[in-house]
Amino acid sequence: MVAEIITVGTEITTGDILDINTQYISNKLFELGIETYYHTTVDDCPERLKKVMNIALDRSEIIITAGGLGPTQDDLTKEIISEIIDLPLELNLNMEDRIINIFKNMNKLMTNNNRKQAMKPTGSKFINNSIGTAPGILIEHNNKIIILLPGPPKEMIPMLDNEVVPLLNKILKSNMCIIKKSINTIGIEESSLEAKLISMKLNYNNIQVTTFSNEEIVEIKIVGKGRNKEKIKKQVDLITKKIINEFKEYIYGTNNISLEESVINLLKKCKYKLGLCESCTGGLISSRITNIPGASTILDRSIVSYSNESKIEELAVNKNTLKEYGAVSSETAYEMAKGLLNRTKNLDIVLSITGIAGPSSDSSNKPVGLVYICIMDKNRYIITEHKFSGDRLSIQRRATIRALDEIRKFLLNYY
Repeated sequence: MVAEIITVGTEITTGDILDINTQYISNKLFELGIETYYHTTVDDCPERLKKVMNIALDRSEIIITAGGLGPTQDDLTKEIISEIIDLPLELNLNMEDRIINIFKNMNKLMTNNNRKQAMKPTGSKFINNSIGTAPGILIEHNNKIIILLPGPPKEMIPMLDNEVVPLLNKILKSNMCIIKKSINTIGIEESSLEAKLISMKLNYNNIQVTTFSNEEIVEIKIVGKGRNKEKIKKQVDLITKKIINEFKEYIYGTNNISLEESVINLLKKCKYKLGLCESCTGGLISSRITNIPGASTILDRSIVSYSNESKIEELAVNKNTLKEYGAVSSETAYEMAKGLLNRTKNLDIVLSITGIAGPSSDSSNKPVGLVYICIMDKNRYIITEHKFSGDRLSIQRRATIRALDEIRKFLLNYY
């Protein structure tokens, strides 16, 4: 079955908020074996919403909308769809009582316009909203399934998971199965990766292998679809194994594990404490690591030594080193790491990073995007030079990703 997702709201089309609903709904439909061919976003204009809905009804069998179910005058999704499919709105007294009770329990005054949320097209069914006042709506009409959901993700996501997915499973009774796996790589360009994958001739009629690049990371996605689950699973597993054998030096994880989580898992396995000293990345590396639960077991300390003075005072970098080689140099990266490692006996491994993120160079006139990374333990060290392109934020993000990968490779090579 072909699905279409329509997100409604001027706040989306003007760029004031990010539309995360479409991605989430698409993933859930895919897991059900439902292919989404179209994503549409439309503002709160009634005429444009009518056009979008008419197009969707003409080309798709399942239509899911998010947004436009609130109490205000510009919340018109339900009203427009009711008009298009010629099912008049009717007031549901039970839903009206529920909404009244929600406001009473919150000790808030319910205004008259909230009653419109208790209206639904004739013959349709409400979908329970356990968080907000706006219920969703399920309409089965002329062999089409139309599902209306509220826009706020905190309401939409649990409704989709707990209410809509079981409803669709019950309605469709589909025995189509989709199995997908993801292999995550770093250190190889997408074009090179794709060329090699093509030469491996991995695509079957019911299996698709694709690549998706995000800065330094490239995801290989393997998707199998069919009615024989065991057969599809065997094929996907076989292809996954072949890819892992071919690209194992570039693979840091599977099924979209983050690079930082992979690094944390390795550090836990080694029972190692990590220390970070960041210059050009300004704390981005430690931020990504501490975003992962359990990071406190492996991260001992992090220092942002942005200025030359802080490098001297916090990390014991030699003044003459900075004068002769500059803050952005392999020599300074080495002394930063050594200084941090020598500060305490708690650390097993440290990473230092220094570079020029731009938009302009420093007094040394070294190129923007030049970055040095040093990984050091009590027995050895490795310094790598990198040249990144892009704007300031992109260079910082790329340097952060590469720094995490340098830790990963160091641990794999020596421990």
